[in-house]
Amino acid sequence: MKRSLIIILLFLATFNVTAQTKNSNIKHQTEMNNTTILHTANEFVSKGDYESFLAYCTPDTKWVFVGERILNGKEDVRAYMKEFYKKPPVFSVEKAIEDGDFVMVTGEIRLKNKAGKYEHFDYCDIWRFEDGKIAELKAFVIEKKP
Repeated sequence: MKRSLIIILLFLATFNVTAQTKNSNIKHQTEMNNTTILHTANEFVSKGDYESFLAYCTPDTKWVFVGERILNGKEDVRAYMKEFYKKPPVFSVEKAIEDGDFVMVTGEIRLKNKAGKYEHFDYCDIWRFEDGKIAELKAFVIEKKP
C-alpha cells in the first residue's frame, strides 16, 4: 500500500513538472511573438518596402525620436520614411528584449545622407505593441562620430 502511494505521488510530481515545463515553453513562445513581429516588419524596411512595414502599425501609431521629433499616425511615419529613407537603411540588431507588450532593441543603423554618404548611428528603440501591431516607438538615436 505504501509502495503504491509512493509510486502515485512520484507520478503526480513528474506530471506536475512536465505540465509546468510545457506552460513555461508556451509562455516563452507567446513572449517572443512581438519580437518576431518586429523583426518581420523590419525585413520590409531593409528591402525598401515601407508600405508593407506600415501594415504592421496601428493607424494611430506614435513615434517619439527623443530630442528631435514626434510622429503621430501612419501618415507622419510614411512622410518620415519618404524623407529619410531615400535608400533603405542598413541596420543591425545587437539585443532584443521583450517584456509583455514592449520590445527593447539596441543596435546600429546606417542612413544615406543627401550627399549619398552613409551616416552611422547607435540606437535604442522601445516598441509598444497592441494586438500584434506597432502602436508606439520611443527611439534614442546617437550619431557615431568618426
